Order: sequence, then C-alpha cells, then structure tokens
Amino acid sequence: MVAPRGRTYLLIMTSTTLDQPLPSTASKLRTQAVVAAVILVAFSAFSLWVIAGHGYTGFLTLAGREPWAMQMLIDLVLACSFGLAWLSNDARRRGIPRWPFVIATVFLGSIGLLDYLVYRALKPRSGT
Repeated sequence: MVAPRGRTYLLIMTSTTLDQPLPSTASKLRTQAVVAAVILVAFSAFSLWVIAGHGYTGFLTLAGREPWAMQMLIDLVLACSFGLAWLSNDARRRGIPRWPFVIATVFLGSIGLLDYLVYRALKPRSGT
C-alpha cells in the first residue's frame, strides 16, 4: 500500500512467538559451546584413529584414485575457506586472536573451526 502524500501510516506487526521469552545470548552461547565441544571431541577422536591407520596424508592417495574422494576433498577446502573468512571477521569483531585457529584449520580442517566455536562461546565478548 502506498501512502498518499502528507500522510504516514504506522504498520504494526504482531506474532504469538513474541509473547514467549527469548533465551539469553549467554544461554545460546553455552549451548553452542556444548554442542561444538561434543562434535569436536568425537570428530577429533575419529580423525586420530584414521590418521593412526592411514597416515596424515593418506587422504591424498585416496583422492588421487577415487573421483568421489577428490570431490569431497575439494568440497572440504571450499567449506573451510568460507569458514576461515567468517572466523577472521568474527574474531576481529570479538577481539580474539585468529591465527591459532587459522593454522589449526589449515592443518586439521573443520577441527580448527570447531575449536574456534568452542573458544568464542566460552570467552567473554570484548568487541562491539
């Protein structure tokens, strides 16, 4: 609807979801930290088991001979690249040093990103 010149319309939106209390930011961050920590521990343990059996660069052999493995490797690189861009911006905003997590992500993949999620949820926010 277009308001005629000289007249202003006030649009009021209501929702039943607004009647319920919203969880606090601290509560959301704690939940996020717990979920990320559980995934981090489980995935790190699995990764260590795979590395123990096949070596740190074992995935390169598989990616070289299996197209699906190469596709997954490229997908992981793309996803982690976008994750690193987000991590860098978020860390700068929160006053968190990003380089330990960048290095961990380059060498350990999503384990570095999960580690950052746990760290940022447990560290008090110092940025704006």
